[in-house]
Amino acid sequence: MSHISFATTTRGLDRTLPPMHLYEKAKKLGNWNPSDIDFSKDKLDWSTLRDDEKDLIWRLTAMFAAGEEAVTLDLLPLMEAVAREGRIEEEMFLTTFLFEEAKHTDFFRRFLDEVAEGRMDLSAYHTDNYRYVFYDVLPSALNALRDDASPIHQIRASATYNMIVEGVLAETGYHAFFTMLERNDLMPGLRKGISYLKLDESRHIAYGVYLLSRLVAANGSGWDALETQMNALLPSAIGVIGDAFAAYKVVPFGLVEDDFVNYAMAQFTKRFERLEKAKGASLDEINRVAAEIEEA
Repeated sequence: MSHISFATTTRGLDRTLPPMHLYEKAKKLGNWNPSDIDFSKDKLDWSTLRDDEKDLIWRLTAMFAAGEEAVTLDLLPLMEAVAREGRIEEEMFLTTFLFEEAKHTDFFRRFLDEVAEGRMDLSAYHTDNYRYVFYDVLPSALNALRDDASPIHQIRASATYNMIVEGVLAETGYHAFFTMLERNDLMPGLRKGISYLKLDESRHIAYGVYLLSRLVAANGSGWDALETQMNALLPSAIGVIGDAFAAYKVVPFGLVEDDFVNYAMAQFTKRFERLEKAKGASLDEINRVAAEIEEA
């Protein structure tokens, strides 16, 4: 398809749009380098861990590493859908989104290679619930946009990616890492990297809330599609958490399953209630609220 015109030489860029605010933040905050993380103390800490503690870190890292790779692989159809609609401001932010997902993949693999002795196949840590979300539903929802990039399909894709994978599972995983590592003053390099990841993902989730709010506000059946997708995937997301705890008779680091299930549900509910406000809202209202909050 040929180009007819370019935004930069016709209408210009709308720097008031929430995705452009996120783009500015990404340029300032997203330039950390996984290769600069100092893992020297982490290596010493690793050597002092019990086998079950190492196993839990392997388990969490195996889920994160594959998860970050999956979202790196699966984001392109959404970027293409946004680009085909001529939403250059959103596409500009999404270029940072993809770059950051690639860095997250790099970071976790480096941790496995240099600290956690994780050169073995770690896919055994991927349970049926995990595989359903990351091996099946995520690529299916995103790749469906190649054939049908309608608003309903965009809603299903973003709900899966931004609200469930990032907003529930990734954020609960960060919470687990910080709880067990900060409590015991372990692995400062891993903690530092994850703190950067968390900031990156906060921008990704904020964009997802904006995108979904925009789509719901503009489409009468959008809310039903969003509600259906989120509620359909919630049991599997909670199942991923339950599977991790079920693997241990005594959970390492004193982690308590209910703490993390409750945390995941709180993250889900917070975003769900925020998105529900988009029903019947105008695009101006969506833009104004998103620009004021910028963090879902």
